[in-house]
Formats: sequence, structure tokens, C-alpha cells
Amino acid sequence: MSTLKEKTASGLFWAAMNNGSMQILNAVIGIFLARLLDPADYGLVGMITIFTAIAGCLQDSGFTTALINLKEPEHKDYNSVFWFSLLMGCSLYLLLFFCAPLIAEFYHQEKLTLLCRIAFLSLPLSAFGIVPQAYLSKRLIIKPVTIQRIVVLTISGITGITLALKGMGYWALIVQQLVYTGLQSFGKYFLMPFRPTLDIDFTPVKRMFDFSSKILITNIISQVSQNILTVIFGRIFPVKTVGNFTQGWKWNNMASGFVSGMLAQVAQPVFVSIQNEEDRQLHILRKMTRFTAFLAFPAMFGLAIIAPEFIVLLISDKWIDSVPILQILCISGAFIPIYLPMQQLIVSQGRSDIFMWANIAQIAIQIGVILIFAQQGIIAMVTAYSAFIALWTIVWQFFTKKIVDYRFLDLLKDLLPFLLSALAVCAIAYIVASLLPGMLLRMVAKIVIAVILYAIVMQIAGAQVMKECLGYLLHKKGKKSTESGLGQ
Repeated sequence: MSTLKEKTASGLFWAAMNNGSMQILNAVIGIFLARLLDPADYGLVGMITIFTAIAGCLQDSGFTTALINLKEPEHKDYNSVFWFSLLMGCSLYLLLFFCAPLIAEFYHQEKLTLLCRIAFLSLPLSAFGIVPQAYLSKRLIIKPVTIQRIVVLTISGITGITLALKGMGYWALIVQQLVYTGLQSFGKYFLMPFRPTLDIDFTPVKRMFDFSSKILITNIISQVSQNILTVIFGRIFPVKTVGNFTQGWKWNNMASGFVSGMLAQVAQPVFVSIQNEEDRQLHILRKMTRFTAFLAFPAMFGLAIIAPEFIVLLISDKWIDSVPILQILCISGAFIPIYLPMQQLIVSQGRSDIFMWANIAQIAIQIGVILIFAQQGIIAMVTAYSAFIALWTIVWQFFTKKIVDYRFLDLLKDLLPFLLSALAVCAIAYIVASLLPGMLLRMVAKIVIAVILYAIVMQIAGAQVMKECLGYLLHKKGKKSTESGLGQ
């Protein structure tokens, strides 16, 4: 049988392949769409994102996490959650259908009425994928999910680009999302053996609700946290400004999401499997935190230094106003993945109450901080948001220490070497490459110099996380070569 370490390493590898391929495809599709569409198109779609996100949390109601947290979930557990999610998704769609004119009035955009009624069809579609997601995550079945997501994203991306070429504007974004959601949900459904039955019994849902309700509240708070800037900006700034923010936010999330998405597929099942082993929990938590810092800091700081060239060369200078927004958001994007191992450890111990209250406090303070800077404009508000997100890492460490003995000094030891190294190499790469002519040459030089310098620094410092990553990849490559030789 595979050891926990082997399962975790394999899970991280395929999760990395999953998120890496997804982010590359998303980037390619995003580049085409951004060149074909205007900031106002992205602004309109961005305004309604928070409603879809919160409704999605309600139809899930924390049961995905609750199912993963069960030691041995049975058919009746999956069946109960499936029918609950489907009924909730359909009910929420009907509610939002009739609320669409109120949303349009709030933003002073009459065209949002029809847009909302079409876009919110994603809710009943996504309901079919909730139980499959829990089932596949519980068993760390990542490889087939990776392949399926790549196929689905390719199909939906081609659909969106085709509609954009035909001059469909923001409808290209809406239809792309609907195609992606539908194919993704039904694709996962056919990847698992579970099939819903008509012997509907909501008793398992009621039993899990004490735990899942806290996850639900936390997820809603998290979505408000992620989308509150778009709501505020949509109310007080022109649609074009909202579109520029949405573009910067998208690229920041894609880079940050590569790391956090990879960990999200592995962390909770791993921590659940060692619930009563505090020493192992602390050991794995610290290793995950160092691994996250090893990837997140150079990735996000690197994106910040190439942002001007990246935006202008790939999606044209009509998006130039999104550059400073993206650069500032990269600060928060570097720290958000750091939260995840600590959050998943807390949840795996059944302490959804800590998880909930920490998120409630975060969003409450965050909104206050953002609004304080409202008079100073969008750049000041985004800066305040990013600084707050970075500092809130300390709060997650405080709550984590209630579960395992993860001290503040331990957090600093896990983060600072990678944080300072990434800052130093990115600063050097930026200064050296700035002397070169041509935007393309500068961008390539920044990337190459930063990657080489970071690898050298990690090698000199003897970073164990890099050695383990390289060791796993070399072992996997060697294993494949051996199998190939045996096959011949």
C-alpha cells in the first residue's frame, strides 16, 4: 500500500499538473478574449460575480467539506447531499431570476437584467457537480479530473472566443462560463460510480449540518471578501474602471490559484487521515507551508515585475490602467495560498467554528479598512486591501496554534527565507532587465534572470523543499523509463 507521503506527493504532482495546465489554458483563452473584448464587457460580468458566488455557497452549504471529513461516507450520505444541492440550486435560480431587475437598478445598468437571468443558469448546472467533487477529492482521484478539466476548458474557451469574434461582447463571457460549468459538472458525475436514487432521505444532511453550516457561513464570508471590491467599485466607479480592476484581479487569481488550488485538492484529506497525531500534523503543516512559500512568493512577485510588459504585449495597451492594480494585488496573491494549509488543518479537526469566526472577523475588518480609503481612489483602496491580507496571516497562525503548537516564530522561519529570497531576485531581475530595449526582450529577461537566480539561491541555501520536489520528479521520470524498458 502507498504510504501517506507517497499519496501526498502523487496528489500534489497531479494537482500541480491539473492547476498548471488549467492556468496555462486560462491564460491563453484570457489573452484572446481580452484582446477581442472591452473593459466595459468585463466590468458588467464582474458586477454580478458575487451573486453567483454566494448562491453557489448556499447550494453547496458546506456539504462538500463535510463529506470529505467523514471517515467512511456511505451512499445515503452522498444521495442526501445530491438531492439537497439540486433542489437548492433550482430554488436559488428562481429567486435570482426575479431579483435581476433589482440588481440592474443597484448598479444603474439596465442591461444587467437579461444578463443575470442567463448567467445564473450556472447554478442548477453546477449542482450536479457538488457530490462528484466531494467523492473524487475524498479519494484523491486527481489524474482523471485533470484530463477532464483540460478538455472542458478547451471546449468552453473555443466557444467563448468564437462568440467574441462574432461581436457578441459580454455574452461571450457568459456563454463560455455556462458551457464550462455544465460540462465540468456532468463530466465529474460520470467519473464516479455513485448514482443518485429516489429513496430521498435528508437525515444525513441534518446530521452533518452542525459542521457544514459553519463551513457555509465561512464560504459566504470568503466569497464576499473576494468580491467586495468589485461590488464597491461597481457602485462608485465607471464600468471601464471596474473592468480594469476585474482584469487585474483575474490574472492575480490565476497565478495565486495555481498554488492554492493545488494544495486545496490534497491538504484536507491528508490532515483528516492523521486527525489524532498532533506531531505528524505539525510536521506536515510546516512542510506544506514551506512548499507554498517556495512557490507563491517568486510566482507572485515575478508576475508583479513583468506586469507592464505582460499586459501590453499580450492583451494590448487598452488595458494599461490595469497594470498598477495587478502589481498591488500580487502582494495579497502571494499570501492567500499561505492561509490554506492552516485553514485545512483547522477544518480537518472539526473546528469549523474557529474557521468561521476567523473569516467573519477578516471580512468585517477588511471592509472597514477598504472604505476608509474610498476617497483616495481605487489604487489606495486596492493597496489597503493587499496590505491587510498579508498581515492577516498572523491571525491564522494564532488560530492554528489552538490546534497544534505552531508558534509565530515557526511561521517566520517557514516564510521569511522564501519571501526575502524572492524579493531580492525579483528586484535584481527588474533592475538588470530595465536596461534592455524592447518590451518583449525585457519581459523574457526578467523571467529568465529571476528563475535562474532563485534556483541558485535555493541551492546555496540548501532548501529541502526544492530537493524533495526535484527528487520526486526525477524518481517519477526514472520509474517511467524503467517501465518503458520493461515493456520493450
